[in-house]
Amino acid sequence: MKFFKYLFTAVLALTASVALNSVAGATLACVAGFSPAAGAVAGNVAGLLASAVLPHGCACATVFTEIWTGEMIKAFRTAAESLGWYDRIKSYDQYVDNDVIHFTELGGDPDVLVNNTTYPLNIQELKDADKPISLDYFDTTATPVTDDELHACSYDKMASVQERHREALKEKCMQKAIHAIAPAENKTTSPVLVTTGVADGTRKKFTTTDLLALKRKFDDMKIPKKDRVLVMCSDHVNDLLETDQKFKEHYNINQTEGKICRLYGFDIYEYDGTPYYNATTKKKLAWGAATADTDMQASVAFYVGRMMKANGSVQFYHSEASKDPLYHRNLVNFRKWGICLPLSDKNCTAAVISAKTAN
Repeated sequence: MKFFKYLFTAVLALTASVALNSVAGATLACVAGFSPAAGAVAGNVAGLLASAVLPHGCACATVFTEIWTGEMIKAFRTAAESLGWYDRIKSYDQYVDNDVIHFTELGGDPDVLVNNTTYPLNIQELKDADKPISLDYFDTTATPVTDDELHACSYDKMASVQERHREALKEKCMQKAIHAIAPAENKTTSPVLVTTGVADGTRKKFTTTDLLALKRKFDDMKIPKKDRVLVMCSDHVNDLLETDQKFKEHYNINQTEGKICRLYGFDIYEYDGTPYYNATTKKKLAWGAATADTDMQASVAFYVGRMMKANGSVQFYHSEASKDPLYHRNLVNFRKWGICLPLSDKNCTAAVISAKTAN
């Protein structure tokens, strides 16, 4: 069966080649004042000679270009609307100098006396401090793009590679941002709560009771009611979809900002890149650490007014194929400077992780 398929393809290709050479030869012959029949014969003879003289494989490159449509199937990325929580954070790009940004850490507020009758008044210093923050930098690994690829591809290979590097950098920066925002461990001023719902065999599910407990913690920390954000992992979102009708009705209504709804005072977003915690110690895993069976993914809550983000320089690195006599390849990669983190480690963040259950 394969033999007949190959034979049919070869005959079809030969017929098309002869027809094309004949039309081209006859046309040129008419223009030059010769017989069209003689031109058709000459066109096919020229085609045979060309196939013998041209380098082996050049015809394959033409076929490659004709077969591939140029439509690229891209890797899955986080949808822009799912990053609405990141867009809410104030940008300090204008204050970045040499990829370092300086903040003034306020030393507190003065005491307020009511109906005071004691004089002289006490003197209370408000000690502020400089807080320089060096931006993180993110490097992509170098991607080779050969001259052969550039000549054969039916799409802009170099532009595609650059786009994939930019998207990969963006994704990694968002993951680093939510990791930095999440509290390091369970403290009174940065609580890490555990879910209390029905066990599904491995963990307890997230419920509105857990959301209410998170609200109480924010209330205890005197966090303003406005601009409270909760970035939920998919497991916790799915838990609420199963049990809470109001949450279910609001899911996917707002596709432009990515916010699912406002519930119990939190603007709720869904994001798969939230960090993991050890379910026993309630300590956050270090950035880039591998997860284990003892670890659970968190939903992260924060107060927008105490967060910051800043983007520094972006460097594009490119070595040209003309300077690579051995492989004839271009090499491309990027470095991006940027950071996102809380301005304080107290009274502005919290996390909720699923409680582990025995299998």
